[in-house]
Amino acid sequence: MVLRLAEVLDIPLRQSNDLLLAAGFAPVWRESALDDTSLAPVNRALDHILTQQEPFPAVVVDRRWKLLRANRAAVRFVEFLVGPLEPGAPVNLADALAAPDILKPYLTNWNEVVAYFVRTVEADALADGTTETADLLSRLMTYPGVEGAASDLLLGGTEGPVLPMYFEKDRTRFALFTTIATLGTPKDITLQELRIESFFPMDEATREVFSAWEA
Repeated sequence: MVLRLAEVLDIPLRQSNDLLLAAGFAPVWRESALDDTSLAPVNRALDHILTQQEPFPAVVVDRRWKLLRANRAAVRFVEFLVGPLEPGAPVNLADALAAPDILKPYLTNWNEVVAYFVRTVEADALADGTTETADLLSRLMTYPGVEGAASDLLLGGTEGPVLPMYFEKDRTRFALFTTIATLGTPKDITLQELRIESFFPMDEATREVFSAWEA
């Protein structure tokens, strides 16, 4: 009955385990490390998706936007904007977006982008009810300008079918939009919480820059 209720209410697997524990039952959903041998088919699929997205950026992140994997285009793009990345250093894309000294100086419509992003994190915090996601939201709101940008978003919408991201550095401009994919019918907590974000050019100039980097 607990599992049926969790399914009907569309409760994530992690919280479904919590419900089982509260009802006096053992958890049924496992949480594997991404490099576990049992997840090898999924890892091959993730590598395939990242490769197919070249020459445009794509990343794999967990539920709290910790970077797990990136294709070559994503690495080149970030290093063009902010300089070489430290090998093995943890990267959180939420912090990179919201912080005042990482992506913000190059994202010309930062206010709009960060406002919509914070709304996404707010929805995640409400959905999973975990301390970790609530802490992420609280941390993002402490960065300069984030709270004000989120408040301004309530005053109106945006033009166009998707929200663009406009980057500029050294007279090189990028106009991008993103898609976010998840795995279908996951039975592992790690897999359910994966997100694959792919970036696509909105104009020919952006397309040409990424294609030239790949050549």
